Amino acid sequence: MNFESARHNMIEQQLRPWLVNDPAVIEQLYADRREDFVPDAYRALAFADVEVPVAMGVQGVALLPPKLEGRILQALAVQPHERVLEIGAGSGHMAALLASRAKEVWSLEIDPAVAAIARANLGRAAVENVHVEIGDGLNGLAAHAPYDVIVVSGGVAEIPQVLVDQLAVGGRLIAFVTLPEQAPTMALRCLRRISAEAIASEDVLETVVPMLRQPPARKFVF
Repeated sequence: MNFESARHNMIEQQLRPWLVNDPAVIEQLYADRREDFVPDAYRALAFADVEVPVAMGVQGVALLPPKLEGRILQALAVQPHERVLEIGAGSGHMAALLASRAKEVWSLEIDPAVAAIARANLGRAAVENVHVEIGDGLNGLAAHAPYDVIVVSGGVAEIPQVLVDQLAVGGRLIAFVTLPEQAPTMALRCLRRISAEAIASEDVLETVVPMLRQPPARKFVF
């Protein structure tokens, strides 16, 4: 498979029609090696307009389609001095994209096995400014807050207030939020902290992605 040709076709046939036209984002995605973040069995699908599983046999965890990654990067416009929190590490690919633009990235993953996959992929790609940690992302990561950018890489019913509270003034938070009475349709919603008290909200587009995985419900013993 000619990966360079597939990468070019992905950008011209998927991203540009989806209004990903920021020159910096286009340049970044031409340089990005997305194929190194998918299992060998799925490398032929690395640039397809589909969700690619992070590993054989792992259900409900996949790379976002390229056009969604492009729209996220374009909406956030991450700057070199900024600190980023990602919720849901997956294969590590979104963290790698963010890390190439940011100063430092913390990627929080609830599943230790998936976190190990992300760490391995990031290590092979020599990405040194991403820290993959294990925990419930919907609680955020207060130890390193506040963040200039927060990315929720899976669907949620609503954006937890604890994540909003960890956003710095001037920061942006983006998440896939289920639309009431329109499930499974989601809005890619971008929040911007204007001041300590004020938050602006904008829906960038509508789509459907897997819901963010959450801890199993506690069982009570009587």
